[in-house]
Amino acid sequence: MLTVRQGLEWLHAQDWVLSTLARLVFAAVLARYFWTSALTKLSGPFTPTDGGFVQIFPRAMEAAGYDASQLGLVATLVVIAGAWAELLLPFLIIAGLATRLAAAGMIGFVGLQSLTDIFGHMAGPETIGAWFDRVPDALILDQRAFWLVVLVVLIVKGAGPFSLDRLIGPKLAP
Repeated sequence: MLTVRQGLEWLHAQDWVLSTLARLVFAAVLARYFWTSALTKLSGPFTPTDGGFVQIFPRAMEAAGYDASQLGLVATLVVIAGAWAELLLPFLIIAGLATRLAAAGMIGFVGLQSLTDIFGHMAGPETIGAWFDRVPDALILDQRAFWLVVLVVLIVKGAGPFSLDRLIGPKLAP
């Protein structure tokens, strides 16, 4: 008969559980969110939409009278790069390819997204939220903290055994 202690020791020894679970949760909860968001930013592979500019540069678009052509080449490249990051990084995480790098990229993306929401879109206190309060449903600090935990697990643990990293990793090693 397996004791609780033995069960916990066995689970602790199963290094693959946490990384596989983190990728599964990312796929189930966040991937379609990011893919849908990316598709609102592009009308073609390298053609940003006005909505993409509004999402990423809300104040600049307002100041330009919502004429994206006034924002210039750098803003255009940022919108295109942001959309492609939202498309590719989740795919890499789900496939388990360059997982640690993709997870780090997603952490940077979520950080920039949060700063844009707070300072660009001027999110209110109820949307920003506060940690250690009794309300756990704020969109920025509360929810995105959970997103970051999943991504940090992938940086620390890697993709796990059911991944392209594991499949091709030994072939790339000297």
